[in-house]
Amino acid sequence: MSRTDVAVVGTGPNGLAAAATLARAGLSVELYEAAEDIGGGLRSKPLFDSDVVHDICAAVHPMAAASRFFREFDLAARGVELLHPEISYAHPLDGSPAGLAFRGLDATCEHLGHDGARWRATMEPLLRHSSGVVDLFLSGQRGIPRDLLAPFVLAPRLLAHGSPLVPGLFRTERARSLLTGVAAHAVGRLPSLAAGAVALLLGHLAHGTGWPIPRGGSVRIAQAMADDITAHGGKIHTGRHITDLRELDHAGTVLLDTSPKGFVQIAGARLPVRYTRRLARFRYGPAAAKVDFLVSDPIPWADPEVSKAGTVHLGGTQRETFRQETLTSRGIATAEPFVLVVDPMTVDFTRGLPDKRPVWAYAHVPNGDTRDPVEIVRSRIERYAPGFTDTILAQRGISASAYEAYNPNYVGGDIASGAMTLTQSILRPVPQIDPYRTPLPDVYLCSASTPPGPSVHGMSGYLAALSVLRRKYGVHTPPSLAPSQRPA
Repeated sequence: MSRTDVAVVGTGPNGLAAAATLARAGLSVELYEAAEDIGGGLRSKPLFDSDVVHDICAAVHPMAAASRFFREFDLAARGVELLHPEISYAHPLDGSPAGLAFRGLDATCEHLGHDGARWRATMEPLLRHSSGVVDLFLSGQRGIPRDLLAPFVLAPRLLAHGSPLVPGLFRTERARSLLTGVAAHAVGRLPSLAAGAVALLLGHLAHGTGWPIPRGGSVRIAQAMADDITAHGGKIHTGRHITDLRELDHAGTVLLDTSPKGFVQIAGARLPVRYTRRLARFRYGPAAAKVDFLVSDPIPWADPEVSKAGTVHLGGTQRETFRQETLTSRGIATAEPFVLVVDPMTVDFTRGLPDKRPVWAYAHVPNGDTRDPVEIVRSRIERYAPGFTDTILAQRGISASAYEAYNPNYVGGDIASGAMTLTQSILRPVPQIDPYRTPLPDVYLCSASTPPGPSVHGMSGYLAALSVLRRKYGVHTPPSLAPSQRPA
């Protein structure tokens, strides 16, 4: 087998970001994907009808619109259109109008009435420092932030929204539940500092770069990255399941877009026993159970304004959401879990037909949960959209335990690739100065199990690639990711 500078295992967003960065630096790069198609959490495909495209994992991409990697990569210049709903996210409530986070901050504050001024006081300073706040969160969190004011803007809000005092921050249930639904994206105990951080990050982006849906499906993002890699000499091998690091002995450097569990399986006895034990202490969090529906009509939300939202959180009141998420984090299954729903045809009419539409949904469940989630999710949607059941043409559920078989990085169905506690958000997968290096020479981790953690931002892969360039090649200036750059 011919020599190559770099081998990357896994073609999720971080594996692709690492490969793109290293190929741009002039290195020869080869990627290995066990599945027959690339993308990891960015895969899209028809499930029930050839004219209807479903996102299999991630569907909405606030980080792809905001992260440093994608800002420099410039998806728009590569033909990837990120579509913005009028309402970034909504939170229906029983018997009263839903909470609505409009793209515009002014519209949101007006909608929230008595709590509008408090919402503005929370979000407006974050929006003024948005790039700095995003870069602070989406970093290796081991250096001086670019925007020195960002931590000072963030700190008092984080202490408030991540503490038991959070129920008193807003006067109305509409505002309380609206932001709590965003905090639930942390998929863990509520309230908590980690969940507060997620609420502030995603919450302010809803009024900034937005919570967009890619036209044509999430796979468009993966394909743009793959196209750039191959344009710079990279090679992508699909249907290649790497089970032993010795299969990659032809590569000078190896980057693994895998979970710690996957790393141990691939590295085997090569890993020092002490390091293996440290990885064994890495905690996986609650899981997602996925449901895809094919429906004949738009979701008949009881509050019609919800139909304008790209993402809908079904959690009930703040107290109900706190209870459900905390029980789930303790491994206790409930009949009414927190559910996220996306109707991509809110903004992207290419995804289906007038009488055949995809509906995407996740339920938060205990790690390893074996229940078929279809009935659980269907009933949760029906509660806030009476008549939804009558629109269902086809449906498919993937339990949390089955999700790991689909994507081995989702251990037990944990789509965050590791519990999002405050400590583990920073010190993942083990505490060390460079979180991407491993004890094995020239072997690096670049998955969401390294900082900055989950979501489609590419930063774990990008930062791992920069570590390789610094340590092995003495290159301290990141290569340009701009679309205009082509190989010489």
